[in-house]
Amino acid sequence: MATSLSDRNTPSAVEDRSGTIEIAGVRKTYYDRTGAENTVFSDVDLTVRPGEFLSLLGPSGCGKTTLLKMIAGLTPIDEGTITVRDKLVDGPLAECSVVFQSFALLPWSTVIKNVAFGLRLRGASRNEREGRAKELIDLVGLTGSENKYPAQLSGGMQQRVGLARALAVNPSVLLMDEPFSALDEQTRGFMQEELLSLWERTKLQVVFVTHSIEEALLLSDRIVVLGIHPGGIREVVTPPFPRPRTRNTVRDPEFGELSTQLWEMLRSMKEEDGST
Repeated sequence: MATSLSDRNTPSAVEDRSGTIEIAGVRKTYYDRTGAENTVFSDVDLTVRPGEFLSLLGPSGCGKTTLLKMIAGLTPIDEGTITVRDKLVDGPLAECSVVFQSFALLPWSTVIKNVAFGLRLRGASRNEREGRAKELIDLVGLTGSENKYPAQLSGGMQQRVGLARALAVNPSVLLMDEPFSALDEQTRGFMQEELLSLWERTKLQVVFVTHSIEEALLLSDRIVVLGIHPGGIREVVTPPFPRPRTRNTVRDPEFGELSTQLWEMLRSMKEEDGST
């Protein structure tokens, strides 16, 4: 029996939403040099549940990163509202940490100083900074590399430093913008497993942007598929695979079936857009 992609499965009106991310009627428009309007998406409504790992998937130009930055308070909202744990987003919130595709490490600072950077900005004492940084360096598997510089680390190790730095400030929400896309396939697989293990232990609320169907299916509780022209939510998919998951999950026949269905959906969007 074919697996159905669509699963709106949104919380009921009576459910406690105090720990949720609520996106309501959000619209984003850009203007080119001639003043022509380009609406990336409009009327986006979405609830991210406490402890949920939610991925944003869609073709280039659908606004995945834009929506992530709007949640982070880094990009202004043209219309609608976003609230993170009952706080209206009108700028960066302490509850959120962001991990970008580029590692963005300070090349002149050691691993431990990079991890502690956010704590330093928040006025934490040196002992507090170093203690917390060492805990997280151990958590991401970099014990022994505390005094190395970014240039001495592999790409995967650098991204682990970036992840530890994001976690150092004790966020409630982790926002990740294609964090593994610059890594080779093997390292990417290792980092996916590391992230799954970390998420299982912390149950952070994660919003994860990816172009990879396999990555979305492997990591996510739900996958939000964004479309283009018109932009917005096309489908919400709930991967049926039990947790904890490993790379072996991709061998499940249903994994391949869902992957094919998502691929066909994304391809049809490209064809509709005339960009194939």
